[in-house]
Amino acid sequence: MEGGSVNGGGGERAGVVRRLMAAKAESRKSFSEIGEEAGLTNVYVAQLLRRQAQLKPETAPALRAAVPGLTDDLVALMMEPPFRSYHPDIVHEPAIYRLNEAVMHFGESIKEIINEEFGDGIMSAIDFYCSVDKVQGADGKDRVVVTFDGKYLPYSEQQFYCCRHNAFSFRKYVKCRLLDLPLEEFVQFTS
Repeated sequence: MEGGSVNGGGGERAGVVRRLMAAKAESRKSFSEIGEEAGLTNVYVAQLLRRQAQLKPETAPALRAAVPGLTDDLVALMMEPPFRSYHPDIVHEPAIYRLNEAVMHFGESIKEIINEEFGDGIMSAIDFYCSVDKVQGADGKDRVVVTFDGKYLPYSEQQFYCCRHNAFSFRKYVKCRLLDLPLEEFVQFTS
């Protein structure tokens, strides 16, 4: 989706991101420091400043206090729903490539464990928290800890609401269940 829209994929959006990142640089704070002050994860702060997440009105004052260079117009733009996307070439950036490689390499095993622990479902990337932390390993060397914390969402069974060649809309099915009638009786009840 190319174009000049602030929320689209065009150059105007890139200009807004440059201004947001300049405000961060002016604050002389890391994403983690801003996150601590604003009560957000460091990754979410980065998402906000890269226009990959929407700033909520109740969060704006704390973020502005942490990043004083955020102007009224920038905050207003940050409160608009963003166009969440990425440039296709970003996957070639080494840190992103390795992160993608790790998810692909461990993905099948992670999926199996999710199924084993929770059932047939997925981890939400909407009701989701992500953070990056720096820790020291047993050998004293720096290690990167990436935490994905997403709500479990079970897959739903897609039932066909039909009885004696009568197809049911979901609304009729719900009425049937609210009346606590078997589908056959519901057909007679509504005929």
